[in-house]
Amino acid sequence: ACICEKNKRVTNCREVNGNCQCESVGSGAPVNCNTLTSKCLLMKAEVKGSKSGRREKPKDAFEDTDGLYDPECENTGVFKAKQCNGSTCWCVNTAGVRRTDKHNEDLKCSQLVRTVWIIIEMKHAERNTPLDAESLKRFFKETIASRYLLNGRYITNVLYEKPYITIDLKQNSSEKSPGDVDIADVAYYFEKDLKGDSVFHSGVLNISFDNERLQFEKTAVYYVDEIAPEFSMKSLTPGLIAVIVVIIVAIVAGIVVLVSSNK
Repeated sequence: ACICEKNKRVTNCREVNGNCQCESVGSGAPVNCNTLTSKCLLMKAEVKGSKSGRREKPKDAFEDTDGLYDPECENTGVFKAKQCNGSTCWCVNTAGVRRTDKHNEDLKCSQLVRTVWIIIEMKHAERNTPLDAESLKRFFKETIASRYLLNGRYITNVLYEKPYITIDLKQNSSEKSPGDVDIADVAYYFEKDLKGDSVFHSGVLNISFDNERLQFEKTAVYYVDEIAPEFSMKSLTPGLIAVIVVIIVAIVAGIVVLVSSNK
């Protein structure tokens, strides 16, 4: 037997040619312990185990309002485009997040739409020592690259607007090499670490600056797909409708300013 350092939700681990190979709990799918496990297999394992002043978001960015469910995964570990719970079905993106209204079983999801941009927004608690924006940026870029094996070119921005830290992960399908970890998997591992429910077998993520641990009050993850989501207005929350209205108002105001300045 061996220990799968990058995924504790596994079983039947054995050493093969010097590498630890295991099976994912709940699906029995093979897991390569040298890299991150797909979010779809991790969610499936978690469901089985549990039965045991900020920057505006892009207009098509949406949150995961459904949370954990028991997903259907392809043999490769990626999400199936169509997910169902009993006779209720919906379409998901590559992050497994619902991107349509819920329908009956006749729903057709013609393709698995790629999530190309993930925005992780964290609000930190009050601190005795102020945070240095450059140190913060360097820490998160280095940690995401080393802990979650993400190529640094996919970490496009780390923004600090006290008390909010925003991290942008961007990865088009054309840029992604076969060996690259997926930003959806990275975001899932990272979110689990922040919530104190790490997927890693050992080693808690300790974020400290000036010998003071950084505590988080809130974390939100937003997804931007290469094709806009297909929610009807009635299924949107009032908050999201307000955000859309604010963005439209801001765009109109911008046009008005532009017209005025041109005069």
